[in-house]
Amino acid sequence: MNKFFAFLCLIVLFSCKEKTITISKDITFDQQMDISYGNDPEQKMDLYIPKNRDSVKTIFIIIHGGGWKAGKKSDLTYFTLSMMKRFPQSAFANINYRLATETSFALSNQTDDIQKAIDYLVGITPIKSKFILLGNSAGGHLAMLYSYRFDEKDRIKAVVNIVGPSDLSDPNFKNYSDYSFVENHLVDPAAIPKGISIGNFASPVYWVNKNSPPTLSFYGNNDQVIPLSQKGILDSVLNKNEVSNQSFEFHGGHLDWTNEKNAPFLIKKIDEFLKQIK
Repeated sequence: MNKFFAFLCLIVLFSCKEKTITISKDITFDQQMDISYGNDPEQKMDLYIPKNRDSVKTIFIIIHGGGWKAGKKSDLTYFTLSMMKRFPQSAFANINYRLATETSFALSNQTDDIQKAIDYLVGITPIKSKFILLGNSAGGHLAMLYSYRFDEKDRIKAVVNIVGPSDLSDPNFKNYSDYSFVENHLVDPAAIPKGISIGNFASPVYWVNKNSPPTLSFYGNNDQVIPLSQKGILDSVLNKNEVSNQSFEFHGGHLDWTNEKNAPFLIKKIDEFLKQIK
């Protein structure tokens, strides 16, 4: 673990209950943990807002992975803190959302939760700027699906998809070890409009159009969960619709994007990409 990530670990261990996080001499955030943005116990977020609130330009909403039925916001705390160092003039909301269970579907609960989180933030923060959705794995899928299908008020400035599936009907993705869950329990059939298949309804690429937000994606070159074919599919659809986009490969598998070599690469590319967006 490099020095910066070790430093972030110390922040988490000793400052998680404090109201202020000091990332460096000149970077300080106000911190609120486990804020309820809805009535369900799983609808919680950790919110970090720069001390100088007037300087805030964007809000990142961080969406964890876990196959739509597992994971928690704390899985991305270290990455969120490292993003705060790179983006000291942005606010960050690291969210939990309702997980799928044997009696509850993932969709559309989880996209509804993203909407609730956005509505909550609009209501309590003095920030007029748009949002950036950043998610990994299932969280990357949800970030894309919400942005392409449900962002009716045009609040999403950009999407950062890290190892998330965009086309659930891709034959290569059907090798996913829990694909039966995708087929049988990802989407509530009652939520699907007539004439649309489950695969299309739940696939972000199905909803891409010329007004979709700029999208940045990352894929592992040895990912056994999300095949690299997903990269070509998403790139092609975004390009066809003339949506600003970039995609990159990193060395390793599905979880290796967080390691001390890949995480700084991802953050650098996120910074460069967002600087290109007006």
